[in-house]
Amino acid sequence: AQPDWFGAGAQQGRPRVLMVEDSAFFRSLAVPAITAAGFEVVTVGDGRDALRLREAGERFDVIVSDINMPGLDGHGLARAVREGGIWAELPMIALSGNASPGEVERGRESGFSDYVAKFDKDALLASLRQCLQLRLAA
Repeated sequence: AQPDWFGAGAQQGRPRVLMVEDSAFFRSLAVPAITAAGFEVVTVGDGRDALRLREAGERFDVIVSDINMPGLDGHGLARAVREGGIWAELPMIALSGNASPGEVERGRESGFSDYVAKFDKDALLASLRQCLQLRLAA
């Protein structure tokens, strides 16, 4: 991963990703790959913890969230984010072991910008780059 991947219009420093994932195992696989691609990653274990960060004023460039989590799941998190506040316009990428067409549509209805199969690292990194390029262009 090249540090200048996003060009001269990129924000100072590395783009910040909030990863909302309850599985420590999956975090141990995904976070190093995302970090190696040039992103700063902050992790939390569920949607409620993510919303606490929003209320504390934390800023991110994109949110990556698991769908199936105890407490506030990914769909609930996406709806809460889209209701308003400092994250309302952030790109959100859903991660799930079930990426059937029906589940992808449900994710989009909840407010996700993209939906990626959980163990497809290349698709996740491509989605992150695309979401950030669109955000920078806006």
